[in-house]
Amino acid sequence: MKYVLRRIAMFLVALLAISLIVFLMLRVLPGDIAAVMAGTNSPPERVAQLRAQMGLDKPLPQQYFEWVGGLLHGDFGMTMLTGQPVASVVASRAAITFPLIVLGMLVALLFGIPLGYLAVRTTNRAAKALFQTIAIIGGAIPALWGGLLLILLFARGLGVFEVFPAQGFPSRGWTDPSRALLSLVLPALTVGMIVGATIMRYTRSSLQTIASSGYVEMAMACGMTRRQALWHVGMRLAMPQLVSVIGLTFAEMVTGVMVIENLFALPGIGTGLVSDLGHRDLIAVQSELFMLAAFFLVIGLLVDLTHRALDPRLGEGSNE
Repeated sequence: MKYVLRRIAMFLVALLAISLIVFLMLRVLPGDIAAVMAGTNSPPERVAQLRAQMGLDKPLPQQYFEWVGGLLHGDFGMTMLTGQPVASVVASRAAITFPLIVLGMLVALLFGIPLGYLAVRTTNRAAKALFQTIAIIGGAIPALWGGLLLILLFARGLGVFEVFPAQGFPSRGWTDPSRALLSLVLPALTVGMIVGATIMRYTRSSLQTIASSGYVEMAMACGMTRRQALWHVGMRLAMPQLVSVIGLTFAEMVTGVMVIENLFALPGIGTGLVSDLGHRDLIAVQSELFMLAAFFLVIGLLVDLTHRALDPRLGEGSNE
């Protein structure tokens, strides 16, 4: 319980620091935010009206505390472009980005962990070289190139095998689940192919370290085969490190899929953030950056707690 409370306290302090950094980040930019958002040819009256509308004419401490107070009540502000609540706009985008990330992570896990395990289990030199080549090539493939390759192979109207939609997301969203899921298949395969190579390398490295530490030999001395010892003992001991890698990779994928979303014309979080920056909707960008940062911190907290649950040695004795 002390460990959990300490981690939660650190999370709250980090969240407060992030809110202050995000708030000041847009205020220290050169020029007037209201003038930037209004446009270069806007009259002074329009700039003054916009500054008063956004509360930029108030002292900075008052602006910050009003913004944080709104965050605590779930009010992330309004977009200047459409007048919609930022929270609802981000929620509609997240309904595309997070399913894409989950599908991509499932592909990566189904690809990365078994191949990493097989790369350590096999004793054949040719097979080891093949697995190493797969890990290197998979991690070196640019997301844009990998996505284009899948489009040329499997996209309707363009590919050799016309199976999946090439771009876009159904206007009805997840009310049409089959079409929505099909539109995410190629993006998820692109993400999974790249992330899976990374997970494969971490799995192989962790298992190799454990296999050379004597745990596998001890399990074999108790009657297990090498395959059983690697799977039942090696994978269990490697799991805490893999959980950390998978959790942090999942968090990074929120912004990492930005290229994929643009390539496949998916209106997700990454595409929306770029669009808001392009339209100079800086108040919306402020709340969106804070939500993304908060998401990273939440994932980090969950990874810490899961890691501690899987490996009790990290607890009271080390006081970490």
